[in-house]
Amino acid sequence: MMNNDVLRSVRYMLNFNNDHLLKILALVEMTVPPQQLTSYVKKEGEEGYQPCPDIVMSYFLTGLILQKRGQDEKQPAPQFERKVTNNIILKKLRVAFSLKTDDIQAILLTQNFRISLPEITAMMRAPDHKNYRTCGDQVIRYFLKGLAARVRKG
Repeated sequence: MMNNDVLRSVRYMLNFNNDHLLKILALVEMTVPPQQLTSYVKKEGEEGYQPCPDIVMSYFLTGLILQKRGQDEKQPAPQFERKVTNNIILKKLRVAFSLKTDDIQAILLTQNFRISLPEITAMMRAPDHKNYRTCGDQVIRYFLKGLAARVRKG
């Protein structure tokens, strides 16, 4: 799934404006010019649209974790990925919103998307694990839609 779509979905879900997004990026010491951030939240085809780079998405998701859960002094420095996959997006959102595998399955079921617990667990594994499974765009799309409904309702 495109990083821009994820950024827009999280922005909508949490009812954030661009200033909130900039503050989240500042938590991980990343600065993005406001006009550039505006181009990342535009839809493809809109004037001024720019694709959001993987590194910006990685910093944003890590900043979201810090904003939602706080900094743990015992933990090592946050990890930033140069290549962001759907699996990484799913993992980081799971951590940010303190979700368990059952919660992810329940969120997907609210969107009439059936998936087994072992399939979800396989998406959370390291890419070199023998039971690793790639997370598809459809899973992320339904997950973001279901998570937005859950967060905005409660």
